Amino acid sequence: MKFDVLTLFPKMFDDVLSESILGRAKEKGIIEYNAINIRDFANNKHNRVDDYPYGGGRGMVMQAPPIYDAYKSITKDLNYKPHVIYMSPKGSVLSQKKAIELSKMEHIVILCGHYEGIDQRVLDKIVDEEISIGDYVLTGGELPAMVLIDTVSRMIDGVLSNEESFTDESHFNGLLEYPQYTRPPEFEGEKVPDVLLSGNHALIKKWREEKSIEITKKNRPDMLK
Repeated sequence: MKFDVLTLFPKMFDDVLSESILGRAKEKGIIEYNAINIRDFANNKHNRVDDYPYGGGRGMVMQAPPIYDAYKSITKDLNYKPHVIYMSPKGSVLSQKKAIELSKMEHIVILCGHYEGIDQRVLDKIVDEEISIGDYVLTGGELPAMVLIDTVSRMIDGVLSNEESFTDESHFNGLLEYPQYTRPPEFEGEKVPDVLLSGNHALIKKWREEKSIEITKKNRPDMLK
């Protein structure tokens, strides 16, 4: 899987994508990440990539030409079109189902917006879908892009070890995950539930299923409908 990110702030991705599980996946060659600086394609002495919006209004809008040229720098030698995602609060909300769908792709390009948005003409020309990570607005698309890369990457074969399997996690099977415990068996007067110490795997499985339903009903009742 290859991720190319079109951004004004490529350095934001360096530390995040080089650590922990994602860093190991990169070292193994399972996943490739590249951050492309849109300003490198500004073609003006101040590397300006934004301008005032036509029709008036607050803020600035990112211009189409530098974004399109940055995109073409990725695709010029390809015989296919990569799947292009624009991180936008106007997009459909990211879900586990969408992450699994995207994990089956070979090449994804993520476009990160800033300011008041991006000239619609370049979005119409290159973007396949818009994705949001929640019903709120951030200062830019970089953090959402990292969230997308993380949740998609861990669905790819070989990224997680067996011990880090995602199949029991929240949202994977339509429920939120059950509570987890580890040593010590007692902390501040609170003990680990006896069933988890029983060694009875059938009872443990039943307890976990019941807790998953209980937590989902409490925190996300919409998921049970």
